[in-house]
Amino acid sequence: MADNHGAAPDPHASAAMHATTQAHGGAEHGGAFPPFDSTHYSSQLIWLVITFGLLYWLMSKVALPRVARILDDRQSKISGDLEAAKKAQADAEAAQAAHEKTLADARVKAQALGQEAHAQAAAEMDAKRKTLEADLAAKLAAADAQIAATKAKAMANVEGIARDTAAAIVQQITGKPADPQKIATALSSIVKG
Repeated sequence: MADNHGAAPDPHASAAMHATTQAHGGAEHGGAFPPFDSTHYSSQLIWLVITFGLLYWLMSKVALPRVARILDDRQSKISGDLEAAKKAQADAEAAQAAHEKTLADARVKAQALGQEAHAQAAAEMDAKRKTLEADLAAKLAAADAQIAATKAKAMANVEGIARDTAAAIVQQITGKPADPQKIATALSSIVKG
């Protein structure tokens, strides 16, 4: 064996070793993959049916009722929420209608109050205007009477002044005192004519 250390390997020895491995381990490594081996189909089918039946039983008794309960709860919650939303919407629409009615009533009332205040202010202004016009008419009448009295008084004075002036002019021109009767007749004919 020490001689074979540096020598090339023997091809006959490796072929023999390979044949020995095949003979002893051929059953372990040779043949088809066990799930695909037709000799195992019957046992695989039995285990498939048992596993499927057990899974079907677990799903129908445990998982699916829970899922159905969750779906029912969710559906009832959604239905309840939709009903609550519809009720809230109806309440909001009713509140909006009541608010709009209140606003319309307030506008009508404000307009009526405005018209009433306008009519009252117009009536008060009319009464004040009539009072002022009556006061002004009374003051105007009093002023006219005073003017007429002053004019009459002035005219009476003018006649006296005119008589005195005419007498002085006649005396200045003629050198003789004028006849008061003739001056009065002359002045009255001038005033009338």
